[in-house]
Amino acid sequence: MLKFLLLLFSLAICVNAFAQKASKKPLDQTVFDGWQSISNQRISDDGKWILYTVKPQQGDAELFITNSHNANKLRIERADTASFTSDSRFAVLLIRPFYKAIREAKIKKKKQADFPKDTLVIVALGSKSVTKIPAIRSFKLASCASVVAYLAAADTVKKSAANDTSKKAVSAIIAPPTHEGSDLTVSKLSGKTSRTFKYVTDYQLSKNGKLLAFAVTAPEKQKDIKSGMYVYDIDKNTVKPIGTGRGNYRNITIDDNDKQVAFTAEKNPEKALVKPFKLYYYNTPYDSAEVIAATGLRGMPQQWAVSGDGKVYFSKSGNNLFFGTAPIPKPADTTIVDFEVAKLDIWNYKDDYLQPQQLKNLQTELKRSYLAVIKLNETVPAPLQLGSKAIQDIQVACNKDARYVLGVTDTGARVQAQWEGGTKQQAYLIDTKSGNKRLINASTRARYHISPGGKYVIWFDQEKQNWFCYTIATGKKTNLTGAVGTKMGDELNDVPDYAPNYGLAGWVQGDKSVLIYDRYDIWSIDPATGIATNFTNGMGRKNKLIIRYDAADPEQKFIPAKKVMWLQAQNEVNKQWGYFTKYPESRAIPEKVSMLSMSYNNLLKAKNADMYIYTRESYELPPDLYLSANLKKEIKLSSINPQQQTYNWGTASLVHWTTPKGFKADGILYKPEDFDPTKKYPMIVYFYEKLSEGLYNYIAPAPTPSRLPISFFVSNGYLVFAPDISYQNGHPGASAVEFINSGVESLKKNPWIDTAHIGIQGQSWGGYQVAYLITQTNMYAAAWAGAPVVNMTSAYGGIRWESGVNRQFQYEKTQSRIGATLWEKPQLYIENSPLFQLPKVQTPVMIMSNDADGAVPWYQGIEMFTALRRLGKPVWLLQYNGEAHNLVLRQNRKDITIREQQFFDHFLKGAPMPVWMAKGVPAVDKGKDWGFELVK
Repeated sequence: MLKFLLLLFSLAICVNAFAQKASKKPLDQTVFDGWQSISNQRISDDGKWILYTVKPQQGDAELFITNSHNANKLRIERADTASFTSDSRFAVLLIRPFYKAIREAKIKKKKQADFPKDTLVIVALGSKSVTKIPAIRSFKLASCASVVAYLAAADTVKKSAANDTSKKAVSAIIAPPTHEGSDLTVSKLSGKTSRTFKYVTDYQLSKNGKLLAFAVTAPEKQKDIKSGMYVYDIDKNTVKPIGTGRGNYRNITIDDNDKQVAFTAEKNPEKALVKPFKLYYYNTPYDSAEVIAATGLRGMPQQWAVSGDGKVYFSKSGNNLFFGTAPIPKPADTTIVDFEVAKLDIWNYKDDYLQPQQLKNLQTELKRSYLAVIKLNETVPAPLQLGSKAIQDIQVACNKDARYVLGVTDTGARVQAQWEGGTKQQAYLIDTKSGNKRLINASTRARYHISPGGKYVIWFDQEKQNWFCYTIATGKKTNLTGAVGTKMGDELNDVPDYAPNYGLAGWVQGDKSVLIYDRYDIWSIDPATGIATNFTNGMGRKNKLIIRYDAADPEQKFIPAKKVMWLQAQNEVNKQWGYFTKYPESRAIPEKVSMLSMSYNNLLKAKNADMYIYTRESYELPPDLYLSANLKKEIKLSSINPQQQTYNWGTASLVHWTTPKGFKADGILYKPEDFDPTKKYPMIVYFYEKLSEGLYNYIAPAPTPSRLPISFFVSNGYLVFAPDISYQNGHPGASAVEFINSGVESLKKNPWIDTAHIGIQGQSWGGYQVAYLITQTNMYAAAWAGAPVVNMTSAYGGIRWESGVNRQFQYEKTQSRIGATLWEKPQLYIENSPLFQLPKVQTPVMIMSNDADGAVPWYQGIEMFTALRRLGKPVWLLQYNGEAHNLVLRQNRKDITIREQQFFDHFLKGAPMPVWMAKGVPAVDKGKDWGFELVK
């Protein structure tokens, strides 16, 4: 009897659980806005306090501050942009205005000055003390002291002369509008002392919180306060003017020792057509700042000026001051009448860059600066130009005190980038004392890096498929990986170009060794000798673990020699994620910490304690925040999206099959949470290239920018299949057929697949593959192609307008994988272009092609639509006005999500067709009738 009662009880539990599971509702469009994510997580330096923000997709965020026991949790509505002070005693953050208030201001088209303002909040940790300061524009926190400075919001905005088109003023660098000055307050939080300064436009706190430098632009009628640059000694409570006069002050910087201040400024007459900047320098013993770099001064190139947009910074020792210079621009001709001037772009075959690329980068080029340095410890400091038009890109070692900097240029290799993509580069050492240049490497397919200590230059030679190192002291060049016996280029490379490398883990402190990745493991290499050892002892390759270093510190410049390294690993076979630990100089096998059917993200270590925060997630569980000392015993700090439990969610599992040519293939199959193997389910196949490594990614329900919103469709009773694809050069279309169709055929053997109702969806490269697939098979009941290329012959010579570059390299060398020019192998371009095979299409197809697409020419979608329309095939095209390759505006994302569901519901579930599909929406009804109603 007891066994019988227990059986009945167990059956009752199962029936009740099934009933609860079956009663869960599907996700709908109303859930999107409130779905939450974790952001802005921080851990205090002592590891005792954690803060994080819980953000809905649309609406007001909440910030939480809690201790390491997750007790005494403080919740602050609408808070964001938060940091801890270095002594772990305070949290400083901003409260944003209500979402509804901002929305209302936009509806009423208020001026920006009339929008609701941010509020600064200072929280004394461990107490109930919360201080709020309203109407704040910005704040800065000293990185090594409990000192905060904050600038009040200004009510007006003054347009700079550089933006006054009526005056045709031209500065050395075109500047955005500058704000009128407002109140700046600086506070020592521990001592609760503060001071306020008026009419401040820009400011900078020193690292140690001892100095505050700020620029003042006072009203012209103001007699008591003078415009200029000031330094405030916070400890002594003394203010000193170091520069006087109205002007445009920028790039304020203070050295690490609180002794030196530098800034750029221009004090030219308002009507001046050209307004070059000057570099000012101040040392605490001085009475005022002095000009140390300007047009015409010793060391400055002829007709060049200090750049107002070049970054200014001191080296760690304070002996080197780096800044930017630029040629003085030509003044605008104020005698020209605008409507009588021709407007055109002149394309020349000798140009380094095509005109569209030049125009796309115009503002960047107008603001481009070239690095220069001043040795402040010299008897007569003078500027030394490091960068130039010939060598634009300069890399400086981390401490900024190394004698040499690295100069890299692609001069002479820019034209061929049109068809080669990645360009060849030359590398030079530039002496910061003399300016002399030493060639490291002639034109080579490589990307160069200078070591943190400035002792070495390292690069991966794509043609030779090895890492090389140049020892700066001796000029010796060493092949670091030629003898390791393992490929350093991508072993699975399937594009007709050189295989890319797997990357650098980093340099061990003092440039002692460099850690380099292969497919699975990490190699430790002595850069001086080239002696290499397998840092992970080969356990990565042996166990199919892809092991990578996780710095756990976003500001880390090198790997500390005596601290434990956290090594993140993913199992290539089952896609699990985990961590191992090892010390940089240890020869031991990495110690396993964890390996779970989940993914880890955002590992962050407390600066002065062995405490970590991180997020963990899976397809079933949202990315919540955890605290742990060892990633074994952990405390869960957050519980976002509790509403998920009321919805029919889903599961994700790996599937495997063998393609017709014998390739082993993987993919992900997503099933509804209430999956019943006795029923039949429609299925949507979604693909790009390889997606299976994301098996344990959480996919929040959200309006889609273009991709298939997987969790939304799964919740609504669909199976979703995401197959991996590998490619054969010259035959990308056939490769898609090989992997996708065989994966679908493999799944169709299951009785719970509704084989008559399978759809496909892809965006961009996925959209191309959708277009190709429907020319090769009629097995799909519906197809959705977002931003597809259908005619490679017409797309080949076009422009990617988001970057201005030509598309030839894409077809010859990268994703399109043709491997030859159009005139060398035209048959391959035709074979892989769906346009030439569209008469075979029997599948209803939806196209999204937007008129501001900067990646795929939107006329490709038009070619597909007009061809299928002429052939009498069922086809629709969605063109979102002014939208990009992927939808940006949230209202458009919501719109396409509705239409995508209606499209697949009709063809895969037999739902009624919506009006916009059945009858269309005439242009006269645009913006009035959306056509969402279902035709009965």
